Amino acid sequence: MNLSVLQKLTYGLYVVGAFKDGKAVGCVINTCFQVTSERPLLAISLNKSNYTLDAIREFKRFSLSIVAEDTNPEIIGRFGFLCSRDVDKYENFGYEVAAGAPYVKGQFAGRLFLQAEQFVDCETHVLVIARLTDTIPGSGTPMTYEYYHRVVKGKAPKSAPTYCTGDSNGSDEKPAEKPNAATKRRYECDVCGYVVEVDGELPDDYVCPLCGVDRSHFRELK
Repeated sequence: MNLSVLQKLTYGLYVVGAFKDGKAVGCVINTCFQVTSERPLLAISLNKSNYTLDAIREFKRFSLSIVAEDTNPEIIGRFGFLCSRDVDKYENFGYEVAAGAPYVKGQFAGRLFLQAEQFVDCETHVLVIARLTDTIPGSGTPMTYEYYHRVVKGKAPKSAPTYCTGDSNGSDEKPAEKPNAATKRRYECDVCGYVVEVDGELPDDYVCPLCGVDRSHFRELK
């Protein structure tokens, strides 16, 4: 079975925000859809190991910020590839609170605020079905997952339902900033998978434009 066909399904990007033990936590997801039109219900998919899922199970209220093409890519990297157990993901951006849930500051296409009502076990992931309680309009063009891969040069974290291991039925192409050239050397971020091509050695002060980690997290690709 050729699983690469699944990559033709369309997705967006969303930043989930919730509280756990009084701390604002969150993550990036790519699976969200509207289930009903009257008293709208929405569904999102979260990996069972996701710390933000634990927060939603406990507190029920959460926010969903719709990532736009001009959203700061560092927000995507920090919320998508680090864990709220270990770091304060909001530290560099700040957050506000609405409808009982935190949402990261920044440019987004819109904000949704929800109350979880059902949790459906889906083997490795949990489908959270939630009632829409409030919205905040935003601006900009919503970022598709295809745009994220092609333009932002990001890849799926291993906890994402669309993560591909790069077997013969899928694709795990490494993104790069510029076309290959004989003089170029390629370095990959071990946090988010971002690949940069440079002439010679990667500078010591280089910072990943996607997730914000320093040079020590880059290894050269042969």
